[in-house]
Amino acid sequence: MRKIVASTFLSLDGVMQAPGGPEEDPTGGFEFGGWVFPYSDDVTGQHIGKLFDQPFDLLLGRTTYDIFAAYWPYAGEDHPIAKAFNSTTKYVVTSSREPLSWQNSVALHDVPADLARLKQQDGPMLLIQGSSVLIHSLLKHDLIDEITLLIFPIVLGRGKRMFDEGALPAAFELVDSKVSSTGVVIASYRRAGAIRTGSFAQAEPSRAELARRERMASKA
Repeated sequence: MRKIVASTFLSLDGVMQAPGGPEEDPTGGFEFGGWVFPYSDDVTGQHIGKLFDQPFDLLLGRTTYDIFAAYWPYAGEDHPIAKAFNSTTKYVVTSSREPLSWQNSVALHDVPADLARLKQQDGPMLLIQGSSVLIHSLLKHDLIDEITLLIFPIVLGRGKRMFDEGALPAAFELVDSKVSSTGVVIASYRRAGAIRTGSFAQAEPSRAELARRERMASKA
């Protein structure tokens, strides 16, 4: 069975749009493309290198696919990421029926059915890069097994976000973490069942608390 792993650059306020450069994705008037660049160091570089040293196929939304297809095939045969990306299979979730020009690309048109089928197959992990709309759909259908967040010490204010209100509630456990010299928190989480809850409430709530609960119930 294959795992779906989302590895994402994220600001403190949850924005993941255009980390690589100003021209990458200016949708919605986004002004801060390339916000990852000033925080690069050996720790983040080693993490990314280790991630791409593992066997993987790419799982991409159409916008991210188009960005990658216009860059990585032209980055040079000696570039280690280009070599890995160009040779691996690219599964592309898209509503378009236009041909995919990048070698080893496969179009997917039914997210829940196609991804559930791929997960049942033998093979390497399905690695998501970027692809915020795709991530929203997968979280809605509980199809992501692991999440690695590279959280940068920056607030962007607006832009495409990783999590939206359609995400299915789910628990994750921390399996690895580190901090770079520039303050980037790298944290990996694995799916860990349903959400558990509890309460720190007093066994016998005060009159003030009971009144507060009534006020809150009237607003629900």
